[in-house]
Amino acid sequence: MNFLVIIPARSGSKGVPRKNIKKLGDKPLILYTVEETRKVFKDSQILVSTDSPEIKVVVENSGLKVPYLRPHALATDKAGTYEVLLHALDFVEKNGENPEILVLLQPTSPFRKSHHILEAVNLFNEELDMVVAVKETKANPYYTLREENEEGYLVKSKKANFSRRQDCPKVYELNGAIYVINVNSLKKSSLAEFSKVRKYVMDETSSHDIDTMMDWKIAQCLLNE
Repeated sequence: MNFLVIIPARSGSKGVPRKNIKKLGDKPLILYTVEETRKVFKDSQILVSTDSPEIKVVVENSGLKVPYLRPHALATDKAGTYEVLLHALDFVEKNGENPEILVLLQPTSPFRKSHHILEAVNLFNEELDMVVAVKETKANPYYTLREENEEGYLVKSKKANFSRRQDCPKVYELNGAIYVINVNSLKKSSLAEFSKVRKYVMDETSSHDIDTMMDWKIAQCLLNE
């Protein structure tokens, strides 16, 4: 199977300014993903999609070439991941490559390791739309989560009569760390519309995703353990 790995890294970040190149420990955040990815895939299979000349320089100083800067229209708060993926796919196809599997690795998951990537990839088969990394959620809709009904009262998000959280069905949340995507499926619909999706379960630490300054501070603590 032919792989294309996409690491999306735009310049703008409101939660953590300049997040992708901000140093976590002794290196910029994006390099955690770049380094682990290069343990699994060849450089020719890896594409960092960014609008930022500064991010491009940081990545290329690590030895990985960044072949283009994505258009500004695909780097705003309103730009969707789906459009970014299609843009990258179009670029490689115009250059003679025909990937069958796209692996999306967001740089905000610094504790995702190469073995996680490999294990998720090995779960994939051509009958699936996607394999996606998840973690077991603490906010279980059968027990913890509530919604407001038409009368303004809080009711359980999913009706059930469990007296202990441990008895509830396991529920998973996407952790944003790994997406292994069937290219044929991607060309037909967005990730949210996929129906044939399998999970790859990761532990809470490896799943840690950085979106806010609190997330960043937690990452620093985890790194120093």
